[in-house]
Amino acid sequence: MVNPILPLSTLPPEVKPGQSLPLLQALHILTRDGKLNQDSRRKLKQVYHLVNFIEPLMQAVMTNQPAPVLVDHGAGKSYLGFILYDLLLKQHAGGRVIGIESRLELIEKSRQLAEECGFERMQFEHLTVAEAMDAAQLPGNVDIVTALHACNTATDDAIQFGLQKQAQYMVLVPCCQAEVAETMRQHKAESLSRTFLGELWRHPIHTREFGSHVTNVLRCLELEAHGYQVTVTELVGWEHSMKNELIIARYTGQKKRSARERGQQLMEQLNLTSLAARFNLTD
Repeated sequence: MVNPILPLSTLPPEVKPGQSLPLLQALHILTRDGKLNQDSRRKLKQVYHLVNFIEPLMQAVMTNQPAPVLVDHGAGKSYLGFILYDLLLKQHAGGRVIGIESRLELIEKSRQLAEECGFERMQFEHLTVAEAMDAAQLPGNVDIVTALHACNTATDDAIQFGLQKQAQYMVLVPCCQAEVAETMRQHKAESLSRTFLGELWRHPIHTREFGSHVTNVLRCLELEAHGYQVTVTELVGWEHSMKNELIIARYTGQKKRSARERGQQLMEQLNLTSLAARFNLTD
């Protein structure tokens, strides 16, 4: 079992009521004497904000599905998965949290910690996000897909996974994505000669920043084109993370043809048509 801690008369105010303190210590968020350092305080705040967004989604799913399945892509050390399970699922009879991570050493540590905590309905798989789509050990349908700072195209793969698994909700915090910016860079001269809009990404730093913005715009249009209602907001204050955009998608079944068409037009205007398949916006 996780080593117990002595009762603490004072806990950091950031720690939620009912949170397992030994779990936070095992995740190295809390020190042995129950303190938070600056980095772990920032990390915990991000995860808790995300939990606050996910909790009503989980409750909505559980009105019809008593054993929801949540898949967390690019799980890393599985801070999000463990805290979600600890706060939202362990008191229920059903429900699973599945962490997907490509680094085997992190998967092994997460499996060991889940066993020590008695979190029997947590599952960890050594897979890339792309591999997870066809993995036999994963269910054919899932209810919620999360991806917290899944780097580069892993967020796009998480979206494809959610579409394929018919997820009711997707909760995404995109991280750095260089593919769009690199494609824009390759066609920069042509864009500048064709349209004044090329000025938006003429300078290298603007190419990177604008490319990141365009990436997330295309992701939102992709989700809307496939029947999701999309909300985009901040996760936490910018002082905590520059990668701060939170995309929440809820499946309604109302596919927006206009979203597909606008996505296609945007890619055409920005010389990104080679990436149409990446964003699943082809007819």
